[in-house]
Amino acid sequence: MTYSEKMLAALSNGQLETANKHYAWALRKDDDDTLYSLAEELYGLGFLKQATRIYKKLLAKYPDEDSLRTSLADIAIDEDDTDLALDYLHQVKHDSPAYVQALLVEADLYQTQELFEVSEQKLVEAYRIDPDEPIVEFALAEFYFLIRNYNKAVRFYLDLIKQGQLEISKVNLVERLGVSYAESGHFEQAVGYLEQIKPAKLTPDSQFELGFTYLQLDEPRKAIDVFNKLREQDSQYASIYPYLAEAQEKLNQLDKALMTLQEGLAVDQYNEQLYLQTARIALKLDDQDLAEKYLREGLSIDPDNLTTVLELSNLLVQQERYQDNVALLDQYLQSNEFDPQFYWNLAVSNAHLDHFKAARDNYLAAYPFFEHNEDFLKPAIYFFREAGMVDETVAALRNYLAIEPDDGAMVAMLEDFEDQGY
Repeated sequence: MTYSEKMLAALSNGQLETANKHYAWALRKDDDDTLYSLAEELYGLGFLKQATRIYKKLLAKYPDEDSLRTSLADIAIDEDDTDLALDYLHQVKHDSPAYVQALLVEADLYQTQELFEVSEQKLVEAYRIDPDEPIVEFALAEFYFLIRNYNKAVRFYLDLIKQGQLEISKVNLVERLGVSYAESGHFEQAVGYLEQIKPAKLTPDSQFELGFTYLQLDEPRKAIDVFNKLREQDSQYASIYPYLAEAQEKLNQLDKALMTLQEGLAVDQYNEQLYLQTARIALKLDDQDLAEKYLREGLSIDPDNLTTVLELSNLLVQQERYQDNVALLDQYLQSNEFDPQFYWNLAVSNAHLDHFKAARDNYLAAYPFFEHNEDFLKPAIYFFREAGMVDETVAALRNYLAIEPDDGAMVAMLEDFEDQGY
């Protein structure tokens, strides 16, 4: 047994002092190939200083072995020593057999610095030099997967699988391909690959993607089954809850959907979209008080979420709580992202409160956005007529009758105005 083997055996038994002694003897007595293998093992185990010492010893003896430089650069990256890593990598010449590996290591370095364009350049260069090397294709696939460019990732994962490469560096390529298809909106292809993987071998993220894919393919029962299994395994996986609730809603399981969303809020209490979704389910269950509670809680987290503001405003108008609605919306009047529906809701509320000028201003502000919406036009017509706004009344009548030509009352009103010469 070599000293290297004795060291690794001691490490596996937790005998660090003995391992250090065998390491010292290995440096003196073991041959170079054995030492190189020991360095690889030590690097994999996280003993970076010991691996570095061996690589440096071998590099001093074999200065043309650029693979030693790429290994030392890898360790320097792990130790956040960017300058040292680049120094090793830039010593590798273009005609070196290790040049492609150096490009891969350099790409990894730039990824850690979030310099993704430079990283991509290095990977593309490596692929140009050696397009048939699976590790290069895998590196490109993983890079595009990382930056969420799933269409490009698909190309390389698919090519590797066609070559018979189903797993590289403990990464399941079939799973990666399925997720990439799902994230790029190719759900039919996604489910075909994700279903090939045994459920026990699916990662939580891939289980989620499978459930999400079933949902997009309008198979809510399958989606529910997958999401429930994932929830049993990891109840803190927050992304499950809105989609599980959506699947339950598709099957009209509204009580279950509400419970699911409430569970989700217990896990992710700062997610304003969950509050909004919960409120919408509560409204479908005709529980307006509960809906308002969740809408206001959502606004307490994100007061600038105009979708939530509008949902609450619509609810207040429906409940004829006009003063509450005006109080809610007035604070958003100066917003650069003011929703036109706010004008409509304010117009209705102020009209009922006999705030004539405010109602008039808001009806006129809303009109350009809803001049072809019969639900808006009909009350606007009556308001304009009562306010003596003849031109506005006639214009709104004509727009309304273009949509609802059989409304006899409106036809008669327009004829009266036309008889008066308008």
